[in-house]
Amino acid sequence: MNTEQLCRWAIGFVWVYHGLATKLITIAPIEYYLSSQFGFSEAGTFWFIKACGVYELAFGIAFICFYRFKLIVVFNIASMSLLLVMIAFLDASYLIEGFNPVATNIPVIALSLILLNESGRRVTEN
Repeated sequence: MNTEQLCRWAIGFVWVYHGLATKLITIAPIEYYLSSQFGFSEAGTFWFIKACGVYELAFGIAFICFYRFKLIVVFNIASMSLLLVMIAFLDASYLIEGFNPVATNIPVIALSLILLNESGRRVTEN
């Protein structure tokens, strides 16, 4: 598997996994806590999390399919960055927990930058 494909599948997997495992199949306690900080009712928080799970699953699949489009890679970088900032504002203590968003989002951003670099290299080689 080449670098471009490794980045494609790793980034897509992160989105699909987080959508399915922490929001759709079950709601992770941290997801519920952080989402409840937006001030929704209990039912509103539940449906907000489920909607986010559907979005993450769909985005992961879209990323796997359309990874060659620079816009989706840039959107991924922006999303990961904004999610990291959002966590910092909602409850910064989660940034120093084990398996925290820093340990996920920054590597995904790095993989995205590698993917952009590989895509640029592919264009200049053709």
